[in-house]
Amino acid sequence: MPGPESHHKMIPKVRIIPSQEEIEQANPAQAAVLALFFPDRNEETHFLLTLRANYPGAHSAQISFPGGKYEPMDGSLERTALRETEEETGVPSEKITIHRALSETYIPPSNFLVRPYLGLVMKRPLFKPNHEVEQIIQVRLSDLLSETALGSKNLTTSYMKNVDVPCFHLNQHVVWGATAMMLSEIKDLIKLTYR
Repeated sequence: MPGPESHHKMIPKVRIIPSQEEIEQANPAQAAVLALFFPDRNEETHFLLTLRANYPGAHSAQISFPGGKYEPMDGSLERTALRETEEETGVPSEKITIHRALSETYIPPSNFLVRPYLGLVMKRPLFKPNHEVEQIIQVRLSDLLSETALGSKNLTTSYMKNVDVPCFHLNQHVVWGATAMMLSEIKDLIKLTYR
């Protein structure tokens, strides 16, 4: 798994990367997200991102994968990813095949440790976003794999000011932070598999 190496490509140089011991001491909440892949009408592979709605919180109005906090009723983080994806996008969990888990990603501002999963559906879903999702974003896999998607953007957020942040430019959206770190691992995995 190329996780840490892939993640570090998308971390601002000024950010201090916590050690495993520091993460454990923070006692982060568990969460899971799903990178859902599907074909379009021309059988070209796409994946799903969401623009989160505005709400009081660290990740308001950001681009992310569908997902959320682990609940005891889920029984596993994989079930969390499937449940949250169905709630947020309307894609039935029974239609999704989980391909594999990716490396955990720690998110300091919200103190979450997130487990991403890769999921597949065999035909383009009918999306029905809920109130947590402002917009469904369907991205061509070929756009992610293109080196022209990589860039940086100067950002100011609730926890950093005027910082140049590595990002992906996808569908006229800037994708940065934990989602960009996960996308970086997906991109590296695909390139390692098919080189």
